[in-house]
Amino acid sequence: MTSNHAQNRYAMVLAAGLGQRLRPLTNTFPKPLISVGGSTMIDRILDHLVDGGITHVVVNTHHMAGQIEMHLERRLSPKISILHENKLLDTGGGVAHALPLLGSSSFLVTNSDVILLNGVQHFIRRMQEVWRPHMLALLLVHPTVRSFGYNGFGDFMLAPDGRMRRRNEREVAPYLFTGVQILHRGLFDNCPSPPFSLNKIYDRAQSTDGLYGIVHDGAWMHVGTLNAVASVDSHLSLLT
Repeated sequence: MTSNHAQNRYAMVLAAGLGQRLRPLTNTFPKPLISVGGSTMIDRILDHLVDGGITHVVVNTHHMAGQIEMHLERRLSPKISILHENKLLDTGGGVAHALPLLGSSSFLVTNSDVILLNGVQHFIRRMQEVWRPHMLALLLVHPTVRSFGYNGFGDFMLAPDGRMRRRNEREVAPYLFTGVQILHRGLFDNCPSPPFSLNKIYDRAQSTDGLYGIVHDGAWMHVGTLNAVASVDSHLSLLT
């Protein structure tokens, strides 16, 4: 299947967080540089972006920024622009700050601690093929029952036409958000002053029926705690 529209070539990797849930590990180096299965988290997602056709990536930094910058200097691809945040802008504010570097239409955004294994097709290429101009946001979601190390209530309900909505407070949702998305830059028109979360952007998209989802057909692994990191590292090591 070949998409009949221009492919996104720009992406942003969110790497400015403090990694508080992984202390004391993150007292000495930032979460994106934690190694799992023989590769750092940020290198894993950057490799995925390159394989998915992305050529330009913005990486925002804050916590132990110098370590991340020195590490990324070793990479030959993709082309990386570092955007340092003296004060944390949160996820939405960080993306809004990076808009001048993210092309003219839509772009990918991903967390730096995403641990995904491809299914039948590369997940970024699948997202690129599904994306259409009428969409405002396309989020990669994963079935909660097939996730590795996750025990929450899920994040989203998914309709047959691909539109999504957040679960209500007392609902259990069948899909969790993986941390990977394509966003239309128009969602950031007249956005709040930073700091603000990307959740506000998803709410904007949902309010106009522009929030869509695509189900990941590979594996997704939770790395939000020290025990989870150890479990994922052990699991990935068995696969290599």
